[in-house]
Amino acid sequence: MNASYNVKFWEIRMNKASQGPGKPKRVVSHTVRWTVGTREKSSTFRTKGLAESYLSDLRQAAKRGEAFDMDTGLPESMIKAKNARTWYAFAVAYVEARWPHSAAKTREGMTDALSNVTPVLTTDRPGRPDGENLRRALREFAFVPAERRPNPSPEIAGALRWLEAASLPLSALEDVQHTRAALEALALLLDGKAAAASTYRRKRAVFHHALDYAVELEELSANPLDRVKLRRTKSTGEIDRRVVVNPAQARELLTAVTYCGRTRGPMLAAMFACMYFGGLRPAEAVGLRKKDCHLPATGWGLLTLEKTMPQSNKRFTDSGETHDDRGLKHRDEKVTRPVPIPPELVALLRDHIDRYGVGDDGRLFRTRTGGLISGSAYAKVWKEARTYALRPDQVVSPLARRPYDLRHAAVSLWLNAGVHAPEAAERAGHGVDVMLRVYAKCIDGQREVANQRILDALVA
Repeated sequence: MNASYNVKFWEIRMNKASQGPGKPKRVVSHTVRWTVGTREKSSTFRTKGLAESYLSDLRQAAKRGEAFDMDTGLPESMIKAKNARTWYAFAVAYVEARWPHSAAKTREGMTDALSNVTPVLTTDRPGRPDGENLRRALREFAFVPAERRPNPSPEIAGALRWLEAASLPLSALEDVQHTRAALEALALLLDGKAAAASTYRRKRAVFHHALDYAVELEELSANPLDRVKLRRTKSTGEIDRRVVVNPAQARELLTAVTYCGRTRGPMLAAMFACMYFGGLRPAEAVGLRKKDCHLPATGWGLLTLEKTMPQSNKRFTDSGETHDDRGLKHRDEKVTRPVPIPPELVALLRDHIDRYGVGDDGRLFRTRTGGLISGSAYAKVWKEARTYALRPDQVVSPLARRPYDLRHAAVSLWLNAGVHAPEAAERAGHGVDVMLRVYAKCIDGQREVANQRILDALVA
């Protein structure tokens, strides 16, 4: 930029036009005039108020010691504001930048959060599409890389044009009212009810990271979210101990699974057993292969986990399939996790392989046609199994409501059995600090120990 600090301002000039013979001239516009170096600059406005506001911005910039560009006559801050992208354009570029390095679930969460805030960060431009079309336009088109975008319908194309025209400048997020409005949108579900604290926290993290990216690109001076405090119920992430089944209940549930359908339930029983006896995540159990299993005739076996197959929408996965094929959660692509498994699970897996074999790719658990098992399919089996294994009052309770709760029961069992935290964390694929925080309320016996120590101290 060819810049100068030698700036002078002139009074605002009123531009008048004749109204006819014998009539006074009418003011039709106002011109702001200033010089940068030896070059005279000007900008004309329809009203005096706009002209005064513009001149005030120029003077404030000069007072702050900003250099003025001799070609445009503008200070650095105003050039940046003039060239800045809209929030919508920035968000599209942000998604494209992060997409190649993100897992399918991360892409889905990123798209979901940005689709919540983007409709809020707009002006009151006429012709606003309904909320459903705006969300579809963002989730299914705008926040997907160009090569993955479908042909937009007329409604979607219209929503995209409106967003491009109505989106606030990125610099507008320096104003607290806009960032607060975005956070309030993240705190609500589509039906207007308050979102869970964990949902809000996850979406806020996406928005915060996007604004950090804008700061890195020097399109924002600082992250505006750091100045906004939106009171929300604090979420610790602790597991509700009411979801944890005991060993007898777990075995009854696993048996009940075999009663669900002629082949559907029996083919899934060993997969659920992996979640309980081995503490596997559902996506890890879905991706388990025969070569990952050491299943001796007697004694303990070993699962060496290497792959996980989380389910997501096809537009978020690299393969274009509903299941992503990735390395283990929070680990490098080639890192494995050894999980010792008790003889009971070894026997179940051996029996499963004898009865149903393995898929062409070596996977143990699959549909009758060899396909991947969807989350909705095994959740339906689990829901039915609960009605067979549990009492009516337990069926309506949180007890083992989701298949994932079998994993919670497994880790809770290990900790209560006295397994050292580092060993339990290694088997579960957790960090030690996270595991102890998440399962704090599921560890039995700590209160009695504390009470006895207090009594001992009082007697002394």
